[in-house]
Amino acid sequence: MEATSPRQDDGLREWRRGPVAVVELARPQRANAYDAAMLAAFAAVLERLEAAGDVRVLVVTGAGERAFCAGADLGEIGARRGEDALALASAALFRRLEGYPKVCIAAINGAAVAGGMELALACDLRIAAEGARFALPEPGIGLIPAAGGMRRLTEIVGVGRAKEIILGGLEWTAAAALRHGLVSQVVPRAALLDRALAWGEAIAMKDALALTLAKRVMGRAAPPADELAVLAEALLYEKRSNR
Repeated sequence: MEATSPRQDDGLREWRRGPVAVVELARPQRANAYDAAMLAAFAAVLERLEAAGDVRVLVVTGAGERAFCAGADLGEIGARRGEDALALASAALFRRLEGYPKVCIAAINGAAVAGGMELALACDLRIAAEGARFALPEPGIGLIPAAGGMRRLTEIVGVGRAKEIILGGLEWTAAAALRHGLVSQVVPRAALLDRALAWGEAIAMKDALALTLAKRVMGRAAPPADELAVLAEALLYEKRSNR
C-alpha cells in the first residue's frame, strides 16, 4: 500500500500506509523526550486521526536508534510545581491513547524510560527492537510514575514484576520484556517498523466496530489508582520546592 508524505509538527512526524497511521516522536537529539508542545501536537494528531474513517490502526514509534522516548524533557521537569503535577498533560494524553477507539501499537525502537515507558504501556500492543530497554527510574529523582504507568504495568505483568521495576529499580532488556509479557514480539531493529505496519494492516482487515467494542470492554476509564498517583506526585513536588 502506498504511503502518504510525512508531515512534521512540534517534534512529531506523521504519515500513513493504507489504513495504518504512524506517529513518530522526532526529537532524537533529546532522546525523543516530550515537551508541552509535542504533547499538544500529539493530542491534535489523535483528534484528527479519530475523525479519519480510513485510518484503522495507529503505530507510535521514535526516531533514530537510541530511544523510543525518554519521557518528559528534563528542563520542563525542573520547572514544575506541585499544582502542575495535578494536571499532567502526559497523563491526560496517555488516558486518551488508552481509550482511543482505534487499535494502538507501540513500535519500541530503543530505550522506553520513565514517561516513555508509560507511553508504551498506554498502547494496546507492543513490539520491540532487539536493543530496546525498559525502566521507570522516577523514584531515583524523588518522583513516581504518575502518568498511569504504575497501574498499567501492574495490570500487564503483575504486581511482583511491577514492583521489581518501580521499587527495585530493575531495567528490563527486550528479551526480559518479552519473557514477562510486556511486549508481544522482539525483532531486529531494521525490521521493526515493517513488522509493526504488517501487524497493523492485518488488524485493519478486521471489523472496525468489533475492534472498538472489544477494546472498550477490556479497558476502562482512569480509575482511582491513577488519581492517587497524580496526587502523590503533586505532594512530592511540593516537598522538593519547600526544601
